[in-house]
Amino acid sequence: MTNSAQHRSWTYNLRFRPAAAALTMAIVFSLTVVVTQSAQAQTFTVLHNFTGGQDGASPKAGVTMDGAGNLYGTTYSGASGYGTVYRLKRSGSNWVFGPLYSFTGGSDGANPSARVIFGPDGALYGTTEYGGTAGTVFKLQPSASACKAALCLWTETVLHNFQTGANGANPGYGDLLFDQAHNIYGTTIQGGAPHNAGTAYKLTPSGSGYTESIIYGFGGGNDGVGPHNGLVFDSAGNLYGTTVQGGANGDGTVFQLVLGESGWTESVLYSFSNGSAGVDPFAGLIFDQSGNLYGAASDGGTAGQGTAFELTPSDGSWTYSVLYSFTAPPGGFQCGPYSNLVMDKAGNLYGTTRCAGANGLGSVFKLTLSGGSWTYSALHDFTGGSDGGYPLGNVIFDTAGNLYGTASTGGSHGDGVVWEITP
Repeated sequence: MTNSAQHRSWTYNLRFRPAAAALTMAIVFSLTVVVTQSAQAQTFTVLHNFTGGQDGASPKAGVTMDGAGNLYGTTYSGASGYGTVYRLKRSGSNWVFGPLYSFTGGSDGANPSARVIFGPDGALYGTTEYGGTAGTVFKLQPSASACKAALCLWTETVLHNFQTGANGANPGYGDLLFDQAHNIYGTTIQGGAPHNAGTAYKLTPSGSGYTESIIYGFGGGNDGVGPHNGLVFDSAGNLYGTTVQGGANGDGTVFQLVLGESGWTESVLYSFSNGSAGVDPFAGLIFDQSGNLYGAASDGGTAGQGTAFELTPSDGSWTYSVLYSFTAPPGGFQCGPYSNLVMDKAGNLYGTTRCAGANGLGSVFKLTLSGGSWTYSALHDFTGGSDGGYPLGNVIFDTAGNLYGTASTGGSHGDGVVWEITP
């Protein structure tokens, strides 16, 4: 059984800064800070330095890209102290930053830890870890009326307000997931009957709103505790995810949810144990085209700084393999990835580590398969200075092969950055 204090001990505690009253909206819109440096033949560029004011602070999540190449993301704090949703819009060779929404900490939600994603209707969808009663699922759309002012905020609709208790509480880092019928799937870190160990849930369109149903309430034991990231479908409609704790050894699980006539049934595909295989999988899962699962653990491994792993299906069971054990200066804890890995068309894997890497402040990495083994390449090792530090979110590609992501701290104001890596 978990409580709020336990949950906070699992997550990396970002520092907060009150909104900077002196920051005007004109400054937010005209702010263009670019810092470049070379990192092993890559060009690293800061696209935006968060100030802790109206633009936000401490981005825990990565970014999402639209068809025009514009970037969208969330900050955990800043503005009124409860986080923001923002856009970085391409303007020639520059980027123009604009806040889309500032959370108030009331019924509209507070402190988004996850990305926003585009839904089937073209609107932005996301979650807040707090606010409402115990977190929310929300939707953002441009204002219905023409906006002539310099600042054009979007309109928020709360689709679901989580309650403490059986229906789940406190969504974490994971993206929302849509099926073909436009149902929404996700996880909560806490809540669920009777053990308050987290849930997997489904939101079904109903009239002008959504109706929540709990797919699975984690039991707090061998079945897992605390799913911090989202879910992923296989081709048969089964769902997969991870829990940070629980399982046979108490160090986390990879699980499967299968829909049958009597509802969803959970199976644990792998239970982590404190050792070289890794522990504490904050990151979620991805599939390759062959149906293999890939994920990451934030701790454990041969160097004690987390692992990247693969699960391969075979005759109804799954085989677990460690692809790479991350390294960092001594003293780190839960230094591995916190968000999903990303695979390119060649089968290479990319991601970020929270505090692994050469400087102990996180890294952007590439894992390349060659001759049956995986080789690690550091695309950027953060320094905690103008380039940022402690990246928690995933990375994305544009059509030209450039990488984009965020760092939760550092930058010109110490409140985090949005960055680009150009090959």
